[in-house]
Parts: sequence; structure tokens; C-alpha cells
Amino acid sequence: MSAPTQVRPDTRPEGTETTSDDTPEVFHYVRKDKIAESAVMGNMVVALCGEVFPVTKSPKPGSPVCPDCKKVYERMSG
Repeated sequence: MSAPTQVRPDTRPEGTETTSDDTPEVFHYVRKDKIAESAVMGNMVVALCGEVFPVTKSPKPGSPVCPDCKKVYERMSG
């Protein structure tokens, strides 16, 4: 007999992988028109890779990007 599986929401900051000091390891690609709405209203956004999270930080130039988001973006724009 096996235990039932539970799906739990991702509670990591911004829905990203984090390092030991809680700094996001990667940032995700999200539709531009949804970023401000999420930052102001706290709505959840869906990244190109499927991650769902509220926008709480903006990446600095050179920040690492989610490899899955990058692949999807390149397929869309190329």
C-alpha cells in the first residue's frame, strides 16, 4: 500500500532555485505586460518554462537565466 501523493505549491522566492544565502540562482522569462501587474497586485505569473510565482525582484544585467526559459524563448524568436 502506498501513500497518496500531494502536490504542494513552490514556496521558494520567485519560484526560482536558490543558493544557500537565499539569492535566486536563476531568473525566468515572463510576459512583459504581466510583470508590472504582478509586482503591484501580487498576481502570479507563468514563466516560459512553466514556473508559477509572484514577481518580487527584477534581475540585474548579467543575471543567470533559467535554461528552460531560454530554450523556449529561442524557439519562439528564431
